[in-house]
Amino acid sequence: MTATFNRRIEAGQRITYSDRTWAHFKLMQQSLEGVSGVHLSYFKGEIELFMPGRDHEIFSRIIGLLIMLFCIERGIRFLPTGSMTQEKKGECAIEADESYCIGDRKSTPDLSIEVVFTSGSETKLAKYQVLEVPEVWFWEDGVFALYGFIDGNYQRLAQSRILPGLDIDLLTRCVLMAETNELEAIATFRQGL
Repeated sequence: MTATFNRRIEAGQRITYSDRTWAHFKLMQQSLEGVSGVHLSYFKGEIELFMPGRDHEIFSRIIGLLIMLFCIERGIRFLPTGSMTQEKKGECAIEADESYCIGDRKSTPDLSIEVVFTSGSETKLAKYQVLEVPEVWFWEDGVFALYGFIDGNYQRLAQSRILPGLDIDLLTRCVLMAETNELEAIATFRQGL
């Protein structure tokens, strides 16, 4: 069996391959080992490759920085697991933009964050449901949407259950502020804690 990856992928672009098996996915994953910046996922016979663009990465890193700052300031133990592959063999694999284990190290992160510039939050949420990630956040159009895995399904949350006390409105304002002045955003976030 050979991997069929012969298209060039550019920043901000998504490429999907339909009617693929888990074995195809694992071959493609192996062929991309050591290639930085490409996100690879598998779900219901579809392999998706995504190369994040500059703005996507900026928002992802700013959100990550502020989440880690919150944890540090509140004395919350955390392990940033970044875009590690989260998978359930044969069914689903996904790489979040940012992910964290809160407290102890775990095989599945407690929190996965997705920065969405195109579409796909519903599809991504279905993938995370297979993996039973306790909390998934989407950053889309300048707004956070938080989902908690409760009783086998995701339910929309007003506040994080994983990071209680985190003011989502403050976080949103500071992420948007960081587009023009990251130091002011960090100072404002810190003052709000």
